[in-house]
Amino acid sequence: MVPALVLTAGLATRLRPLSFVRAKAALPVAGVPLVCRILSSLSRAGVTDVVLNLHHLPHTLTSLVGDGGDLGLHVRYSWESPVLGSAGGPRRAVPLLAGLPRARVSESRGLGSTFLIVNGDTLTDVNVGALVDDHRRSRALVTIAVVPNTEPQKYSGIALDDEGNFTGVVKRGASQPSWHVIGVQVAEAEAFLSLRENVPHESIRELYPSLVAARPGAVRGFRTTAAFFDIGTPADYLSTSLMLAEREGVDLVARSGATIEPGARVERSILWDDVVVGEGSLLRECIVTDGVRVPGDTSWQGVTMRVASGELSPAERVIDGLTIGPLDRA
Repeated sequence: MVPALVLTAGLATRLRPLSFVRAKAALPVAGVPLVCRILSSLSRAGVTDVVLNLHHLPHTLTSLVGDGGDLGLHVRYSWESPVLGSAGGPRRAVPLLAGLPRARVSESRGLGSTFLIVNGDTLTDVNVGALVDDHRRSRALVTIAVVPNTEPQKYSGIALDDEGNFTGVVKRGASQPSWHVIGVQVAEAEAFLSLRENVPHESIRELYPSLVAARPGAVRGFRTTAAFFDIGTPADYLSTSLMLAEREGVDLVARSGATIEPGARVERSILWDDVVVGEGSLLRECIVTDGVRVPGDTSWQGVTMRVASGELSPAERVIDGLTIGPLDRA
């Protein structure tokens, strides 16, 4: 199986305030860090070599993943400063993925160094082997796993022609039918070599249209019915975690290892590491992040809670050493 680049460098601004505490891929989803879920699924698909790109709160990821040995993988890291985007990140990681010294990257053009690009913020059960096989048959430079976009008011999408070739981006809210990108692609190193290294670049809106203009059929869609789970906002994160916990039969409170003092109740909530829920308090549909001590005899519903520190999101407020924000379900 080909190596994989997992994109974990982003700032995750839509996920704030949770992403003030951990990198997005380090969030526990039904008790298991998202990055570990992604890496385990790649391992099951036969992937053995993985690169993670890093920028925002990198220690929250490296402390979980290490060298990947616990997951049966060989993991290396591609460090970014500034964050380089969905195309700039792969461009920087090409030497690690292709096994080439950085000085010889320009010589790899046409050698067919193939790798997966996996978003670090989405879970999907797409058949990775079938995706790679389809990519190799087509001889495209990039093949993107997609499903029908059934929520065009929530998500933008991409347009494909009858042969599955990428033809452009469809804006959110457009009436034109589109396909939803579910976060797994296969690419050739050659696709990124025209980009300047260490300069931010985006893929679908910037690089891919230029590839198609130069070579029709260079970017294709792999149409599938695979499931995918969104973790884009705190509300999405809560919903996905609760759904997976129910599906997997997981007791989220027990798995968290949190201390629940007498008379406290925790309902449909997520507790991170080193949390104490004070005596007689109630949490309902809340996300409580690392190190929080929930005051006793208090009641909370539909909020995020973190230790007061640093920047605030616009709707957050500080109460008794805790930063409280609304869990927006819009």
